[in-house]
Amino acid sequence: MRLVKIDKYKPGMKLGKPILNDNGKILLAKGVELIDRLIPKLKKYNVSTIYIEDEVSEGIEIVESIPEALRVEALHTITEGFQALTDLNQSNSNLQGMMKSSRAIRSFQKVFKDIVASLTDNQHALNLLATTKVHENYVFNHSLNVSIYACQLALENGLPLKNVEEIGMGAMLHDLGKVHVPLELLNKQGELTNEENAIFKQHCEKGFEVLRKIHEIPLTVAHCAFQHHERVDGTGYPRGLKGDEIHKYAKIVSVADVFDTVTNPRAFKPAVLPHQALEILYAGSDTQFDTHQVNLFRECIAIYPPGLTVTLNDGRTGIVSKYNYNSAGRPVIRITNNEVNENVSPYELNLGARENLMLEIVMADALI
Repeated sequence: MRLVKIDKYKPGMKLGKPILNDNGKILLAKGVELIDRLIPKLKKYNVSTIYIEDEVSEGIEIVESIPEALRVEALHTITEGFQALTDLNQSNSNLQGMMKSSRAIRSFQKVFKDIVASLTDNQHALNLLATTKVHENYVFNHSLNVSIYACQLALENGLPLKNVEEIGMGAMLHDLGKVHVPLELLNKQGELTNEENAIFKQHCEKGFEVLRKIHEIPLTVAHCAFQHHERVDGTGYPRGLKGDEIHKYAKIVSVADVFDTVTNPRAFKPAVLPHQALEILYAGSDTQFDTHQVNLFRECIAIYPPGLTVTLNDGRTGIVSKYNYNSAGRPVIRITNNEVNENVSPYELNLGARENLMLEIVMADALI
């Protein structure tokens, strides 16, 4: 199985993984042969890459970081929970609103315990590209992804389980304030005006104001919503906090937030691949982001996930077939062609082996 850019698909390619909606319903099943009329429909939902099955990638396994049933449950919890917490704030804490809020919080706690357990049991580096979905609500899907990344990063920090769960809930609720941002502004293509940007930035404070009033939610969770756009050099918002003025939880969530934002396609901006997203984080290391958290995050994720096509510095091209856990940037590559012969018999090349240390990945794409 390998990853292919949807813009460069070829008729006759067969889906290697089903395409699902946010409710887990199969829209296109594994094995479906792609035809021209399907592509615009997928693009409409910002599907930019798909997994295909073919002979050259046979046997390459794409592992889900989180079971699909748990993703569906978590997305449902986020959808219902955002609404319940927002309604509570708007209803001046009436009894019915408080009961709905309490149920929502218990659901958040339950689903996040399941996410933590799944990540603890999963020995694979995080690869959220492994699930091909059409997302009807970017904010909810983004909130789930950020919580998964933040949870894994919290585990990498060696934090106690209680703290990991608080960070995960903070990440899951970090964008709660966006329910107050007009949809046309959230979905706008192109740059925001100064006035629109000012409205958008209010989501941090609005989310904090809702969360800090709910006694079942720790104040540290509310601060993830308040501070996830703060930057260590003081250039963030809403308060321009610097360095240690920013809560550690928020520093973790900010790394996860930016990574997921840039690796997911939006109507106005194409997605980048994981190694490119990591370069963005390193470019902002010690100015935008906490360097220690960026370094730890590198150990959490599949920089070059299985199925990705890469080119080496000697001109050979192949598909990432296995991840090297002792050397994140040096996976096993299934070589499929070189500059001299485009029809070589595929073979495995371990970039982590001592004899291959002079070889480097110089380009990564989603298409051979």
